[in-house]
Amino acid sequence: MNRNRNTGTSSTLRRLSWAAALVLFVVLGAVFAYSNPEPIDVDIGLARFEDIAPTAAFAVVLALGWLLGLLTAAAALWRSKTEKRRLRHDLEHARAELHTRRDTP
Repeated sequence: MNRNRNTGTSSTLRRLSWAAALVLFVVLGAVFAYSNPEPIDVDIGLARFEDIAPTAAFAVVLALGWLLGLLTAAAALWRSKTEKRRLRHDLEHARAELHTRRDTP
């Protein structure tokens, strides 16, 4: 029973840690926005955006990076799932072959 109480405590501590990290992230974003009020020009090679707030540019780059990371992780998981399915099929085939060889005199 003591084990369940420790799990609850660690879960609460984990939630508090995430909440503190979120608050810290928001505060750092506010400090960044306050420190950089001047609009900037952003040139990405294919297009040029003028008079963009630095915080908006930072938020867009952060979101695009997060999405790219998510897509990369999804592709890796998809590949892993496909490989697992192939290996399971190969194992079933090998087991069937072994069973057949054991049954033949």
